[in-house]
Amino acid sequence: MKFFALLCLAVVLCVPAFAQNRLPEIPADKLTEAQKKALDQFISKRGGPLVRGPFLALLRSPDVMTPAEVLGEYLQFKTVLPAKLREFVILITARQWTQDTEWNSHVAIAEKAGISPEIATALAAGQRPAGMDEGEQAVYDFCDELHRNHSVSDATYGKALDKFGEQGVVDIISVNGYYTWFAMIMNTSRTPPYPPIAGMPTMSIFPRSK
Repeated sequence: MKFFALLCLAVVLCVPAFAQNRLPEIPADKLTEAQKKALDQFISKRGGPLVRGPFLALLRSPDVMTPAEVLGEYLQFKTVLPAKLREFVILITARQWTQDTEWNSHVAIAEKAGISPEIATALAAGQRPAGMDEGEQAVYDFCDELHRNHSVSDATYGKALDKFGEQGVVDIISVNGYYTWFAMIMNTSRTPPYPPIAGMPTMSIFPRSK
């Protein structure tokens, strides 16, 4: 019994703080009318009853959740960016925030859309990927500067503008912002991450200055 008690204590002490989900699923009998309405709209648009990821937390603010889902449909599926580059932006954002749910749910989609395993692996390790084509370089440099400097240089802006046009630039910024917002929500609420997909690269802890 003494050994068992010590073992349990060791397990508790070793469990990282982020294991505690601060904003878990709301029981059905605890939902407000506004939350029920937002949930019904979400389910009807998604075509299924599954609510997970950042929407578990967002349901606490139903008037935020509903337009967030509408905006997300455009930013994930309908921007002027090719699917490969749109997914690349999402992975870059997930890497910047070490957001495993974003990474694990998009890395296989990104590779299927054309991002090479080598690029995904380098990005997962926090490295600038080698072997990027012109479009990938333009997106990576734009996103990297935007996250690091909170702005982009004239040269970097000009390359993105030449490659994607004004709407493309706005879409790149918007995808960054949307998935940064989701990363903030999930990192703060400690939403349990989606499990990694077998054979896909996973992120190491990102080194950060204090």
